[in-house]
Amino acid sequence: MKNLNGLPTIDLKVNQRIVTLVPPAEETANGLHFLSNLDQNIAVVVRTVYFFKSDDKGNERVYEVLRDALAKVLVYYYPLAGRLTISSEGKLIVDCTGEGAVFVEAEAECGMDEMGDATEHDPVTLESFVYDVPSAKNLLEVPPLVVQVTRFKYGGFVLGLCMNHCMFDGIGAMEFVNSWGETARGLSLTIPPFLDRSILKARSPPKIDFKHHEFAQIEDISPSNLLYKEEVQHKSFCFDRKGLEQIKMKAREDGTLRNCTTFEALAGFVWRARTKALNFKHDQPSKLLFAVDGRAKLDPPLPKGYFGNGIVLASSICPAGELVDSPVSFAVRLVHEAITSVTSDYIRSAIDYFEVTRARPSLSSTLLITTWSRLSFHTTDFGWGEPTMSGPVALPEKEVILFLSCGKDQKSINVLLGLPASSMKTFADLMNIS
Repeated sequence: MKNLNGLPTIDLKVNQRIVTLVPPAEETANGLHFLSNLDQNIAVVVRTVYFFKSDDKGNERVYEVLRDALAKVLVYYYPLAGRLTISSEGKLIVDCTGEGAVFVEAEAECGMDEMGDATEHDPVTLESFVYDVPSAKNLLEVPPLVVQVTRFKYGGFVLGLCMNHCMFDGIGAMEFVNSWGETARGLSLTIPPFLDRSILKARSPPKIDFKHHEFAQIEDISPSNLLYKEEVQHKSFCFDRKGLEQIKMKAREDGTLRNCTTFEALAGFVWRARTKALNFKHDQPSKLLFAVDGRAKLDPPLPKGYFGNGIVLASSICPAGELVDSPVSFAVRLVHEAITSVTSDYIRSAIDYFEVTRARPSLSSTLLITTWSRLSFHTTDFGWGEPTMSGPVALPEKEVILFLSCGKDQKSINVLLGLPASSMKTFADLMNIS
């Protein structure tokens, strides 16, 4: 059976049986844990799932193994066992209470094989594998880490995580999950966390040296809001190595670009196509946002294992008419320029900009690209081998497009997005690069 978006759904029954708190296995520091301005900007809950199935090992002890390992790894990552609160400055901060992460034991009334390709399921199906705290009325009442482990009949399990993005970015989350897996297998942590986020404190006095277009509020003068009253369809488009190389060739074919990265080519290609599909007016500004890892760009670089957000949003704004009427190379060059603009000085300026304005990035007339294709979540191993599938449960906002790794070699990229039905048809046609 398929839902209205054309995505498969099944009559899935998951019973959430036991809900407990898992505190750190040893006493840890208490008090308040500082969150930087890069953390403040993205305080949203990210929900992910990881499917595991081993031919050699059953799932009978999976609750015990993951729960015990979580308690041990929280000794290193103890802020995840605390609770979010508001500081005297009116910012998010972690109260290191040691209460623990929420841990849910669940059972699925089916075999894992009945799921088919989990990557093709609609969010309603995948949401069964993550736990929403029923008593939480706002973000502060949601613990920073909520875990659900769902066992299938006949073997296999799903690890579902709800993690607040203010605690870490994708790289930090990946290092935490992989450390948890190492602990479950009795290994030492390859990358212990570096907890001191004060190295990203705002300067005193703040110094804003750049125009930060990522915060620009753009007036929507196009009919895009009316389009979103239509049924929104979610689709994914997989580009293998050959397809990605074709897009890069397309970006270079007019000779204005000598070279470009896969991300630059795909981001420019998708930004231009989505702007065209949404039928933006010619003079409507179209904004692109995407995260750039600032760890190595900062001077000095962030320490290895930095536990927090080390990303900053890069941006580009262009009139829609110029974007869609120009060749793909034009959009790709704008992406390249946005990436190169992110320097150590730029990141420090962005931190200070938030300190002064408390502004948050605006998504009006914007495409926000979130890239998971560079993250090695697929290497996580709790003792049952690497996951057969991993990824986010759903798109967080209608303005977001996800780049996900796919294929056996993880070298292909799956582009996942939602668009109004009429726009999706146009977008799909533009994705045909043959």
